[in-house]
Amino acid sequence: MNKILVANRGEIALRVMRTCKEMGIKTVAVYSDADRNALHVKYADEAVNIGPAPSNQSYLRGEKIIEVCKKLNVDGIHPGYGFLSENAEFAELVEKEGIVFIGPSADSMRVMGDKLSAKAAVKKYNIPMVPGSEGAVTDVKLGIEIAKIAGFPVLIKASAGGGGKGMRIVDKPEEFEEQMKLAISEATSAFGDGSVFVEKYVAGPRHIEIQVLGDKHGNVVHLFERECSIQRRHQKVIEEAPSSVLTEAIRMEMGRCAVDVAKACNYYGAGTVEFLLDENKNFYFLEMNTRLQVEHPVTEMITGLDLVREQINVAKGQELAFKQEDLKISGHAMEVRVYAEDPANNFLPDIGNLKTYKRPQGNGVRVDDGFEEGMDIPIYYDPMIAKLITYSATRTQAIDRMIRAIEEYDITGVQTTLGFCKYVMQHPAFRSGNFDTHFVKNHFTPENLSNFKPDEEMIAAILSAMAFEKKQVNTTSQEKQETPQVSNWKRNRIKH
Repeated sequence: MNKILVANRGEIALRVMRTCKEMGIKTVAVYSDADRNALHVKYADEAVNIGPAPSNQSYLRGEKIIEVCKKLNVDGIHPGYGFLSENAEFAELVEKEGIVFIGPSADSMRVMGDKLSAKAAVKKYNIPMVPGSEGAVTDVKLGIEIAKIAGFPVLIKASAGGGGKGMRIVDKPEEFEEQMKLAISEATSAFGDGSVFVEKYVAGPRHIEIQVLGDKHGNVVHLFERECSIQRRHQKVIEEAPSSVLTEAIRMEMGRCAVDVAKACNYYGAGTVEFLLDENKNFYFLEMNTRLQVEHPVTEMITGLDLVREQINVAKGQELAFKQEDLKISGHAMEVRVYAEDPANNFLPDIGNLKTYKRPQGNGVRVDDGFEEGMDIPIYYDPMIAKLITYSATRTQAIDRMIRAIEEYDITGVQTTLGFCKYVMQHPAFRSGNFDTHFVKNHFTPENLSNFKPDEEMIAAILSAMAFEKKQVNTTSQEKQETPQVSNWKRNRIKH
């Protein structure tokens, strides 16, 4: 493979291109009018404009991207995440044109891209499932019966898509009909598919995901877990690896289940199997993401692997160079997503010019970004500026290093989530490991950003965390809303 086109933008495009350069592979960037001066455009060996700023006129134009590949004699396409990364039709078309799609097969995408077909595929492997419907539910009366058997509260969730769209929590039978109709309507509008399923709502869950990697010769391994429970609007903001709550026994069982999920759809490449972990440490299969995840750097830090390099090697037909028993967890990694959002205004996106942009540096600090000082945050795409990752020997040290890095990260011109992320890092619930996906709802208000004084609580939390880490080491050795104002982003969306 001599030349790869990266069908994406921003930090993930740069991250893929850097690995390509290390492997001696030439790169091609595609860009919209809004990204003409973007860093990934400057970094690539070749760059081609594929259309106006809106993604449906540029980055989502699969036929145009393939046309560029054929013109420039490209061998493979890396889709990054988002955009066309989980589009089975695009992957199929790429392969038909004789170009390698650096990702799973279209068939795997189709099976795992629909939550109902995914559940059907993994059923024979005895994967733990949340009690609920086995197929799509369209009849309200049937839905209520399923809900009663599962037990209220229940979750009505769109079969296709994600990001919290088409999702409704129902506490009482009398609320069910209205909420189901709303979920179907929202799912139809967002994904063009109104299929929903009904399942028991897991209260106070942790969101744990397992990184898997498979080759085209039937070998599949897992690369341990990532903790992704700190979320806003059902979307992740902070991730870490490993999780602070998994025992080695649960880790092994969850990893085995993730490998079986991958085998259920003949998966190859890098993928992620997501689970819910309840308060009693029972885990349930949630879904599989058939692409590289935003939070993949924390897995790279604790395993020493380059996941993009592994993706490319798999796409070239190589066998995995390691077996499950060769993989070990080393140290602890934290990642915070630096979004151009205002945490004090319900995390509404913000846009503007990066008047100041200075990255943190030092031992154990990694910044994956796609911006420089003086650049504008465009209105058309996801408002993530960067991913800030820290790594150290222990969780407490990784947290403290993250606090230092956040304090060194100097950004002016737009509101960012850095203040919120520092608040989380300092909060006793997070430091002790006693938190779940409801952290924002239970522990955060806009006033916290200015009023939070953690000094005494911090001491207790640090002592608790240190005791927990000591216990983990011993165990391992033995086992071997204020009314929001209109944001700049929203104001400009109205103008456009």
